[in-house]
Amino acid sequence: MVVNSFPDIKVQIVNSFPDLKVQMVNSFPSDCGKWQAVNSFPDFKVQFVNSFPDIKIQYVNSFPGLP
Repeated sequence: MVVNSFPDIKVQIVNSFPDLKVQMVNSFPSDCGKWQAVNSFPDFKVQFVNSFPDIKIQYVNSFPGLP
């Protein structure tokens, strides 16, 4: 779930050198790099930031996970 305040994780989207490669899925987000956006009952809350992130991600269409 994306929030504007009180996140569990602060995330910055980058084009290179990510900490995690993320693939957005519609169902079965069973792996670390597979994320599904939800509006209720989230596993964790994410806030997108431009500086001082907890983790940097890169969106990919295949091979999600650790680079």
